[in-house]
Amino acid sequence: KIDAGPTTIILGANGAGKSVLMRLMHGLLAPTGGQVFWHERDARRSRRLQAMVFQRPVMLRRSALANILYALDLASVPAAQREDAALKALAEVGLQHLALRPARALSGGEQQRLALARAWALHPEVLFLDEPTASLDPTATREIETVIRAFDAAGTKIIMATHNLAQARRLGDEVIYLHQGRVLERTPADKFFSQPASAEAAAFIKGELPWA
Repeated sequence: KIDAGPTTIILGANGAGKSVLMRLMHGLLAPTGGQVFWHERDARRSRRLQAMVFQRPVMLRRSALANILYALDLASVPAAQREDAALKALAEVGLQHLALRPARALSGGEQQRLALARAWALHPEVLFLDEPTASLDPTATREIETVIRAFDAAGTKIIMATHNLAQARRLGDEVIYLHQGRVLERTPADKFFSQPASAEAAAFIKGELPWA
């Protein structure tokens, strides 16, 4: 069970199952066993209350503004409200000056901020972030983390997968630690880093190789 409120970080080495778990929760993958339940019983409505940003966001061959307008159209936002909502979202992530630039001409960090702006415009209750800064430099990473904190401050539940320990310390309130497709720990972030309950988590925090 994952509750609203605290930022949840899904930690684990590459191949631990972080992305699979995120896609299962968001409904992009069907579970081979068991079920995923949301407080909202209407599955279609629950999907509209969520958004997901990937490590490599998909950009349409349109302007930055048009990318957000398209997302709002898909979400059935009234046409009269879309442009204002899109411009506000671009301003929130600091891209208002690039509104008319082709989205695919933006830098990697700018594209990631645009992906977050698309999510911001939809006002999701839950935002899934799958390694959103894995390929970015420190400056772009800092900019993305600022936007993530803005989502949190606005009341959006953040569920974020990463293997970056420093980032998990900066952003996380609780940690779900995965190892070889299994949840080994779920605990407050400060306790996870100071008193890991499993040998695997302790080795991961120390940066030890699992085969060493």
